[in-house]
Amino acid sequence: MNRIFWVLMAILGGALVLLLVNNDAGTTFGMANDDFAQAATLGAIAVLIAAGLVGRRIPMGEFTRNVALWLLAALVLVAGYQYRYELQDVASRVTAGLVPTSPVASFDAEGRATVMLDRALSGHFETTVRIDGKPVDVMIDTGASATVLTSADARHVGIDVDALSFTVPVSTANGTAQAARSVAGEITIGDITRHNVPMLVAQQGALGQSLLGMNFIGTLSGFDMRGGRLTLRD
Repeated sequence: MNRIFWVLMAILGGALVLLLVNNDAGTTFGMANDDFAQAATLGAIAVLIAAGLVGRRIPMGEFTRNVALWLLAALVLVAGYQYRYELQDVASRVTAGLVPTSPVASFDAEGRATVMLDRALSGHFETTVRIDGKPVDVMIDTGASATVLTSADARHVGIDVDALSFTVPVSTANGTAQAARSVAGEITIGDITRHNVPMLVAQQGALGQSLLGMNFIGTLSGFDMRGGRLTLRD
């Protein structure tokens, strides 16, 4: 059964990869993804049954048990694909429970991306966003008109800080400091992405933590704070 095992694994594994790759397209080899998943499952079952009929040396009890196990494996794979969004939501919620700054990404009834954040131990809403593909820890600051990066975070995302002109006065917890204008090609939080976002880069030592300000939050359809939770809606 070793050869049959690998044939079945190849069929089911290959089908799952194709379904994930073609998820946005909605079709695989001209078939609706749901139909393709069912066809792959039936194909794997057919291979198993054919192998059992040809290899009559397998005891009927063992053959029946193998069929049942492969049926269960196929059903688990299909169910995992069908409920992939729900499973992703559960995983996000579990992660957020363990790490309060982890965003819980989901989609509402209209298909719009939603991100929920629990208040961090510091008392602020903190999370990790991706700026031009690089992770950056930020504080969500609805009182800040602009998104501001620390000098270190700016270097981390690929900005040539030494070439910037620090001529913009900004207010920080340590008083007034100078900042420089820059632009993020892309800022992503959860499943919410904005392109060409203007931002500021603070002088070295002037800012303790990068801020995600209203020039990003203001582009959303809505946001609200209830208790210790912040919800952002695309």
